[in-house]
Amino acid sequence: MRVAIAAWRQRIGCTDTERRLRALRARSRQTGLAAYTGCMSSFDALRSGAAVGADPSLASTGTGPTASAGFGSPGTDSTVKRIDLNDALIRHPQSTFAMRAAGTQMRDAGIDDGDVLLVDRALTPMHGHVVVAVVDSELVCRRLFKQGAVVKLQAAHSADAAELTAAHIDASDGAPIEIWGVVTTVIRSLVG
Repeated sequence: MRVAIAAWRQRIGCTDTERRLRALRARSRQTGLAAYTGCMSSFDALRSGAAVGADPSLASTGTGPTASAGFGSPGTDSTVKRIDLNDALIRHPQSTFAMRAAGTQMRDAGIDDGDVLLVDRALTPMHGHVVVAVVDSELVCRRLFKQGAVVKLQAAHSADAAELTAAHIDASDGAPIEIWGVVTTVIRSLVG
C-alpha cells in the first residue's frame, strides 16, 4: 500500500496543491474511502523548534515553513483531551451510585429495562425529578410529583389508563415513601 501511495504522490506531484487536492478527492470518490496524504520536500526545510501556525513576520513575504494548527494527528494525544466519565457525569462522587433499571414503567421518561442509572443521593429531590424511592422495602424508579401536601410517584409509560394509574404510588395511600436518590444520568447500550 505504501508503494502505491508513493507512486501516486510522484505521479501527481507534491508542488501543486490544487492539483493534488483534486486528485485526492477523485481517488477518494473512486475507492469510496477517505484519504489523507501530505507532501513535504524535506524536514531540513524546517528550522529546529519551528513554530506551528502563521508566522506574523512572514506575512508580508509569504515565504517560510508553517503548518496549520487544525485537528492534530490521531496518533498523538497532544491536542485531544480524553473524557473522564466520572468528571463528566458525576457531581458528587461520594454519594452517587449506579443501578440497573428493571421493567418498563419509565419508558416514556427514557428509561428502559436494563438501562444503567446514576443516582445521586446528595441532591434534594424536587417536583418533576426522576427518583429512586423505597416503597414497601423495594426500590422503585418513578417521577416525583410534589405539590403542597400531595406527594406521588408517577410512572411514565404509554399504557392503558388503568395500568398507568396502578403504577402510580400515592403517599396518602398509607405506604411510607422514602426518596433514596435522584436519577441524574441514564446509560443505555445501543449495541446488543
